[in-house]
Amino acid sequence: MSLETATIRRSATTGFAARTFATYGQEFIILACIVVLFVAVGLIAPRFVSPTNLTTIFVGNAYIAVAAIGMSMVIISGHIDVSVGSLIGVLATISGTLAVSGYPVWFAWLAPVVVGMVVTSFIGVLVAYVRIPSIVVTLGMLSILKGGLISVTGGAWITNLPPDYLIAQFRLFGIPSPVWFMIILTGLAAMFMRYTAFGRSIYAIGGNGEAARVAGIPVERTTVMIFAIHGLFAGIAAVLFATQLQVIQSTVPPNLELTVITASVVGGVSILGGTGTVVGSTLAAILFAAIGSSLIFLNVSAYWLRAVQGLLILATVLADMARRHRIG
Repeated sequence: MSLETATIRRSATTGFAARTFATYGQEFIILACIVVLFVAVGLIAPRFVSPTNLTTIFVGNAYIAVAAIGMSMVIISGHIDVSVGSLIGVLATISGTLAVSGYPVWFAWLAPVVVGMVVTSFIGVLVAYVRIPSIVVTLGMLSILKGGLISVTGGAWITNLPPDYLIAQFRLFGIPSPVWFMIILTGLAAMFMRYTAFGRSIYAIGGNGEAARVAGIPVERTTVMIFAIHGLFAGIAAVLFATQLQVIQSTVPPNLELTVITASVVGGVSILGGTGTVVGSTLAAILFAAIGSSLIFLNVSAYWLRAVQGLLILATVLADMARRHRIG
């Protein structure tokens, strides 16, 4: 092999590595953080990496990762939904109520998904056609859902759930079903975003809405569909959340919307839209769950998790701004 050929091959390899890191750099960094965290805390507190605790980390937070997939699509398109925590609380209550009222379990699983898509489609219509900023629409929806849920249910517990309804407690090949949901949905969403015209249109709208319109993308209709897909993932997340335990409390999980949005942003989704991947948001959700568990094993107040999330958001946004400034 000549020196010139070797130089060309080396340059091609270096270029491929650079492009791969530029595209998936955030995912590599988060994955490295997860590995370092598990190794470091596992050396200090071996029970942190016990099968029981690993199951708790992955199963107990899989629904957050699933919700973050839909949220990532919304943020990539240049919008946001701060009502997702309240929506999941309402959908979980609907699902549990149907299950204990004698409806078939399949209906109790399907209804939250359909209702979630209807609610978020309505949000999408207000954003796309009425031109109300998504932050305003979803703040209003947050209050409606949260207030309505407490007013109707009084925060009561839903008990006597049918055993066959608890899908989050099922296992396949020894692996809990929430982990399967998280892995499969992340993989399907990643391929959908990368290899379909609709997925690429989400990036185009978030990068430059007017340019996307000139290119022939129906921006308004696509925006409504993005919110509808987001509602689909919120519905699945609600079912996984509702079926973790034998009982459901009819309230909104505290700070859930912040956790879902943080997972998306720290996972590499630009808060300004146009860039990011759903794989990164899933990895970030796992990282937060691992950090929260590690604080317990290290006897550190769990309140520090909020501080860590805040620091990660600021660092990620600043890095994104610096990258955009460098490219621009």
